[in-house]
Amino acid sequence: MPLSVSRMQVIDRYQEAISRVSAACQRAGREAGAVTIVGVTKYVGSEEARWLAEAGCHDLGESRPQALWEKADALSDLPIRWHLIGHLQRNKVARTLTCARCIHSVDSERVLKQIIDDSRGCENPLSILIEINISSDASKTGLSFDEARRLLQYWKEFQREAPHNGHLQQKTLQLNGLMGMGSLDGDEHQTRKEFESLRLFRDDCETEFGLELPQLSMGMSNDFEWAIEEGATMVRLGSTLFHSSTVS
Repeated sequence: MPLSVSRMQVIDRYQEAISRVSAACQRAGREAGAVTIVGVTKYVGSEEARWLAEAGCHDLGESRPQALWEKADALSDLPIRWHLIGHLQRNKVARTLTCARCIHSVDSERVLKQIIDDSRGCENPLSILIEINISSDASKTGLSFDEARRLLQYWKEFQREAPHNGHLQQKTLQLNGLMGMGSLDGDEHQTRKEFESLRLFRDDCETEFGLELPQLSMGMSNDFEWAIEEGATMVRLGSTLFHSSTVS
């Protein structure tokens, strides 16, 4: 998807996004500061990403680890918190942990184990989210609710055994919540039900496992206002910031 935007357009669209987020929070009876805009830069270069960061969006997201590494190096002079929102392979975990401050896409026990192992000695805080497939699209990535429960049980056991196994990174490595994507072709009712299902699942798991899972990463350019009204704390916006279309 070729993009053609100017610096001022990016600034204007970011300010418009802030206003829309604030309005959605108000409708839901929530504080505007309760929702973080993650600017998704996967379709633009480092220059455009810099415009967005300099406009005040300090949370930027990338789908591919290699692109995150490259942009993190190019924009290292800015106070950016990098988010990996796409699939992460085990052999790319260690390099990604040097840049990312949040990984939204933990979707297997193997990847979680790799993150735990590679985060030994890391000084920078890292937040991780479990990705769940909340749509009816079987081709999408993410765990089922039952698989996510098993992964949360594994995390709970890790927390309990960590001090005995020499894992001292508990203060910097935190499993803070869940991520999900609504159906791309779903109507408002269906999409809201999908977001609601993730929020209700999170609430159940907090009780079941005694965990705090405050973060819900859900909602993109075409549905983020619905997501906020259903409880999202992070929305991932790309095309609404960098493209004339509102299709994510």
